[in-house]
Amino acid sequence: MELLAPAGNYEKFLTALHFGADAVYLAGNRFGLRAFAGNFSDEEIKRASKLAHSLNKKVYVTLNIIAHDADFEGLKDYLLFLQNEAKVDAVIVADVGIMQFVRVNAPLLDIHLSTQANIINSYSANFFAELGVKRLILARELSLKEIANIRKNLSPKVEIEVFVHGAMCMAYSGRCLLSNYLTGRDSNHGECVQACRWKYYVREVSREDELEVEEDEKGSYIFNSRDLNMLPYLKELKDAGVDSIKIEGRMKSSFYVATVVNAYRMALDILPKRPTEEICEELMKASHRRYTTGFYFDETNRQYQEDSTPVQNSEFVALVTEDEKEGMVEVEMRNKFSVGDTLEILSPDKKIFNKKIKVEKIISSEGESVDSAKKVQESVKINSLYPLKKGDILRR
Repeated sequence: MELLAPAGNYEKFLTALHFGADAVYLAGNRFGLRAFAGNFSDEEIKRASKLAHSLNKKVYVTLNIIAHDADFEGLKDYLLFLQNEAKVDAVIVADVGIMQFVRVNAPLLDIHLSTQANIINSYSANFFAELGVKRLILARELSLKEIANIRKNLSPKVEIEVFVHGAMCMAYSGRCLLSNYLTGRDSNHGECVQACRWKYYVREVSREDELEVEEDEKGSYIFNSRDLNMLPYLKELKDAGVDSIKIEGRMKSSFYVATVVNAYRMALDILPKRPTEEICEELMKASHRRYTTGFYFDETNRQYQEDSTPVQNSEFVALVTEDEKEGMVEVEMRNKFSVGDTLEILSPDKKIFNKKIKVEKIISSEGESVDSAKKVQESVKINSLYPLKKGDILRR
């Protein structure tokens, strides 16, 4: 199965590739559903596509807004840029109008149909397959059994992609108007404020100031979903006929991308064996809410949680910016660390993954020996017993 990773900006794109993604999905400055991510300029899309292809990897660009007529302005030129100059591998669309517009104006672009198109049955799947869609990103409301049945009834030329990890939306396949109603920011145009994560109270209408109706065991966060985590069940996904597994998170940090992509890469590489406890524990180190398997096994599985605050068991301390040389390595500081601290290695190199370094020496950018790295993104050198590579991460 293809491992598909999110990239909210160019740094996250490089991180995803370094830690083993087979493909990356990203957005330009328009037409995507993550308006508040860093996103990519046209030049960055070209650069990303060229680098990915040189590594035999792929780039998919999101055009997944639910479009009004006015949203089509400039789309033709953008599509021709993606097709002829950037040469990206596919575009991800949710709106049938945009899908048809792509077919007519940029026929060489492969089309991946977004999860927001709500594909939940074989008849819908085949309808879009007959329209020339290359890949279906199935609705998140499907069970493994239903996915396997769609695969059985679908042309083998059409690929199936599913989400396996990350934030879940309380609305059906992510189509929500809560943000629109409460803040005026259109979630279907990439401006969602995640109002479902806010805390709500239920009150009896005529006694607003006197009586608060308490919720039951479901708690107050009645719209707030847990995060999806299917790492232990990749074999079941493969057996169901899934071609690509997708990690959510274009708004997440580089540290999140590194940690989650690395865990799924290691798990995929040992299939059909199950991931080890050590690999599964990796997903506790990145920022997350309580985990769920969503609808894959049991639609009654509790998806809500009592608190919207994410937690993580590890901290991003430094990014390796140059390969280790003669026992020293250059790093970019992300959180303060000092001589005497013990840091853990996050690396796609399985020989040094989770190994630890005790910091015995820190050399500042001025070449002076210092006790601590205090300035965010300051470049320093530290001692290392291991052959760290550019892009590796040190955490605590």
